[in-house]
Amino acid sequence: MIDITGVERAALVLASVIIVAALLSAGLILLLAPWLKAYALARPNARSSHREPTPQGGGAAVIVATLAPAWLGAALTAGAIDEAAGQFAAVTAGAVLLACVGAVDDMRGLPVVPRLVLQCAAVAIVIAALPADLRVVPLLPWWLERACLLLGGLWFINLTNFMDGIDWMTVAEAVPMTGALVVIGVYGELPLLPLLAAAALLGAMLGFAPFNRPVAKLFLGDVGSLPTGLVLAWLLWHLAARGHLAAALLLPLYYVADATLTLARRLSAGAAVWQAHRTHFYQRATDGGFAVSEVVTRVFLLNLALAALALLTVLRPGPVVGAVALALGAAVVAALLVSFARGTRT
Repeated sequence: MIDITGVERAALVLASVIIVAALLSAGLILLLAPWLKAYALARPNARSSHREPTPQGGGAAVIVATLAPAWLGAALTAGAIDEAAGQFAAVTAGAVLLACVGAVDDMRGLPVVPRLVLQCAAVAIVIAALPADLRVVPLLPWWLERACLLLGGLWFINLTNFMDGIDWMTVAEAVPMTGALVVIGVYGELPLLPLLAAAALLGAMLGFAPFNRPVAKLFLGDVGSLPTGLVLAWLLWHLAARGHLAAALLLPLYYVADATLTLARRLSAGAAVWQAHRTHFYQRATDGGFAVSEVVTRVFLLNLALAALALLTVLRPGPVVGAVALALGAAVVAALLVSFARGTRT
């Protein structure tokens, strides 16, 4: 158990961060709702999953409700600010930059090249603030690992955006992932500030969830999905750097598999991969007969299973357990993807 100034205070701080984040997220959404309805409507098109104009941009509340309570929790926690304040300041700056990029894209649209350049800048800010001795794959040369983190971070924030295509999908991904990270952090396998950030993001997503439940009255929008992807990538880097690479791969495995296989399929078909489409596995499932609620329920249950496997690799570290857990995770993800691709209830 992490020692903040005692077990009781640790639990109190984490619970407070989650509750404050949830209440702040819901409260900000209620305050922003009239403005979002007036200026940030997502109107249905041929690639949309919704049928009625729906406000987007609820992610602005989620990001504020993630960053502010995490900083507050750090301020209430002895030594947390000194421990990693520079890192989290960089994460905050990168998240705010991505939120601004996403807000412009939500309301007016942004060309591909400047969007990617700004996304790269946000990821680079976070990577530059990482400790020099933080290694995710120590076998790689330091410079190559950092280059891989840049490309991986860029892909992760975009796949988080790509996968936020139906009601509750990001909730079904982020809640099990951050919940598992909080448990892992309580066992001392995640640094304190990342633990507080995971707790805050968990609370913020729970506060957003009632507004996004099918049929959604509010969407996350790029303003929320892009910085959420950045924060999650930073958390996973820290988990992997603690020697838990298998857990860091397992937690986002469904998102990574769906988005990466879809990208590969579109590249092989010569499609313009930067354009919106409806060919992700979860979209094919809804087009093939699954209700949205059925899709997100299956994704949520799958992510709970992946979280359990990730926790197993943390509690029972070792190459054999890690390999078996990854194999089992890949098998259950593949089974769900096949089920979605068939488009019939199985």
